[in-house]
Amino acid sequence: MSSRTWTAVDDYIVSSLFEADPVLDAVLKANRDQGLPAIDVSAAQGKLLSLLVRIRGAKKVLEVGTLGGYSTIWMARGLPADGNVVTLELDPHHAKVARSNFERAGVSDKIDLRVRPALQSLAALADEGAGPFDLIFIDADKPNNPNYLTWAMKLSRPGTVVVCDNVIRGGAVVKKDSGDANVEGARAAFSFIGGEKRLDGTAIQTVGAKGYDGFAIAIVE
Repeated sequence: MSSRTWTAVDDYIVSSLFEADPVLDAVLKANRDQGLPAIDVSAAQGKLLSLLVRIRGAKKVLEVGTLGGYSTIWMARGLPADGNVVTLELDPHHAKVARSNFERAGVSDKIDLRVRPALQSLAALADEGAGPFDLIFIDADKPNNPNYLTWAMKLSRPGTVVVCDNVIRGGAVVKKDSGDANVEGARAAFSFIGGEKRLDGTAIQTVGAKGYDGFAIAIVE
């Protein structure tokens, strides 16, 4: 089965289950036009994040890695009226594009975008007593996965859902000595979740418009 088939199936999922969404289409176009890397979640994955927010009944969401805000908007749309997403971004240009996208989507009032290295922002959130969060989505630089997961535990409570994206890496996650820092980061995420007694998790392999990858999902006990 080819990536062309995976993409065609993703297109079928969207056309069958989703209403046309010119706002999100405009968000992705803005990201492309502004030179952001094409590493946003797919529409199907974005909808899954939105549904997870709703299933969890989340009011407080933390996202590590904003990019142009596509995934952030999906999660914000799943929140109740009094819900909020805190999203962390390193790159000021990405953050500027994201802010414009939030305004375009009408969700700026639900989003707190912080621009600085994520580990610094996470420490600041802890100092502020910003947690606990109901759902935490980690989709940033992969070598820092164990550090982000460590902070996720500090900013969570029993029942918090933790999602870590891009953990399959085209199947390379099974390679012990890949020499690829992103693969090592994915393996570190598995080691953390598997070794943390307060987490009960699994991972789901995915294929689609974004190729062959997957995500880990866990709940804090």
